[in-house]
Amino acid sequence: MKKKALAASAVFSAMALTLSACAQAPDQSSSSASPAASASGKPASGDFKACIVSDSAGFTDKSFNQTSLAGLEKAATDLKINTAKVESKDDKDYAVNIQSMVDAKCTIIVSVGFLLEKATVAAAKANPNIDFAIVDSQPEGAPSNLKPLIFNTAESSFMAGYLAAALTKTGKVGTFGGMKIPTVTIFMDGYAQGVDYYNTQKKKSVQVLGWDAKKQDGLFVPQPNPFQNVAGGKTTAQTLINQGADIVLPVAGNAGNGALQVVKSSGGKANAIWVDADGCNTQPNYCSSIITSVYKGMDVAVYDAIKAAKDGSFSGTPYVGSLADGGTGLSPFHTFDSKIPADLKADLTKIKSDIGSGAIKITSTAQPKK
Repeated sequence: MKKKALAASAVFSAMALTLSACAQAPDQSSSSASPAASASGKPASGDFKACIVSDSAGFTDKSFNQTSLAGLEKAATDLKINTAKVESKDDKDYAVNIQSMVDAKCTIIVSVGFLLEKATVAAAKANPNIDFAIVDSQPEGAPSNLKPLIFNTAESSFMAGYLAAALTKTGKVGTFGGMKIPTVTIFMDGYAQGVDYYNTQKKKSVQVLGWDAKKQDGLFVPQPNPFQNVAGGKTTAQTLINQGADIVLPVAGNAGNGALQVVKSSGGKANAIWVDADGCNTQPNYCSSIITSVYKGMDVAVYDAIKAAKDGSFSGTPYVGSLADGGTGLSPFHTFDSKIPADLKADLTKIKSDIGSGAIKITSTAQPKK
């Protein structure tokens, strides 16, 4: 798939009615009828249908589900195709919801999130004539009709960690996750290693609270449904701030909104770095507390996978978004731009170049395989 540069995530459309596959049919646009299948098993020409399944955080998470859905919505507009979507309420819904998309005769089915990996692999193996793509997962032994859409956010989070270390006034910065899974800990690894790099370069001793990259142990939102647990995210962020952190990186989907509530209520004593999408676009009410965001170009990756399926050029070769191709990076500083010194901006530019050249090596084991 052609890799496209991305400066910031797309502006999102209004979300449609939330659905559960256990009780309701998939939400469809452009056409409510299931297209007829051709002899190959795929929908006949002109009946192309692209479909998407969320994880339990839903399409209004202001994070990776919402960003991925934006790619489908853009494809519907630009490519004039039929689409359908189904929102998962619980982890147990994944297999059922994916099967509902198979039953709807979708040409390509996109599943969003690492937690859908097992169900997506099983469905792809059982339906070789349907194209599948999965955001944030790189399954071992995936069939050729399943394309991983993954992002090396350790690179962009490294930059975020360096930035946080340079801006902290307390000498402590924090991070927490939704669950201890690779697509979460990759952010936390990069962030911690970026702080370490700042300390080495500047001979400082900024502390990272909430994650020990060497021990691979840290702070996570309480169960159940940690990615939806906004109250748990608020409590977790408050714990970090009580311990002295004045910049917090929540990697917790919708639960991260709890962190935004805490930093905004601090009156400027603490701020946040958002993840997945540009937080100033998805959550403008909190923009004054968001220094920057570690974005992933999931909308572009989803769009490109759908377009490739429509054009007949789809393959199971993984797409790995990086700093080099703009698949991940730091969003604009927005209201903080004037507060970021010119020399710090220059440092970040140099770090980006050094990561790309290999002069800076990030050691997170959660990084995607190339």
